[in-house]
Amino acid sequence: MICDEGFVPINMGTWPRAQVFYYYTQIAPTSYTVDVRMDVTVLRHKLKQRGFKFFPAYLWLVTKAMQGIDELKVGMRDGVLGTWKQLTPAYPQFHQDDKTTSLLWTEFREDFSGFYENYERDVKAHGNSHGVLSSKGIPLSNAYIISCIPWFTFQSFSLHNHGIKDYYFPSFEAGKFVEEEGKVFMPLSVTVHHATADGYQLKLFFESLQGTMNHPEEWL
Repeated sequence: MICDEGFVPINMGTWPRAQVFYYYTQIAPTSYTVDVRMDVTVLRHKLKQRGFKFFPAYLWLVTKAMQGIDELKVGMRDGVLGTWKQLTPAYPQFHQDDKTTSLLWTEFREDFSGFYENYERDVKAHGNSHGVLSSKGIPLSNAYIISCIPWFTFQSFSLHNHGIKDYYFPSFEAGKFVEEEGKVFMPLSVTVHHATADGYQLKLFFESLQGTMNHPEEWL
């Protein structure tokens, strides 16, 4: 079995979710979507003040929030089910000329400034390449999908993967900001596989994400 610093195989004999995993993959395959609104008032103000773009911060914050929740990092590697130490955000690049998108990815770094620099470098080098995948190539095995629809907001968003086999990472979609009573909110939709994560894990995720959004001075 494969085991290194980035990937730890799951022992089905001791894994608490073994029966749940079997049920929601073999008997009743189920994924579900949760839609919330995140308060980005403080975050948006601080990023503007410091001259940072919002989108790469969004990528970093979501990836960081999943870091301490193993159930959101369960995936396959060479046919082995395991938990990744860290995930990699894979995100679309929109092309103004033909209105298509290409998938690009940037390796996560613990320090926001380092990740931001890598993101900027990737976009400069590969952002204008067309096709389903950017010129950077196939995303890493630990890559999850995260995106944003900047043109409109939404109250509900549902992602259908049409039965993609052995894909268990969450997928994220954000929407256009909404201003209400002096605050700025961002709709966020999260689609997860029920075999690996329940509502409790999403509760932990949302709490972590909102906490880092509320205190950007701790990581900027």
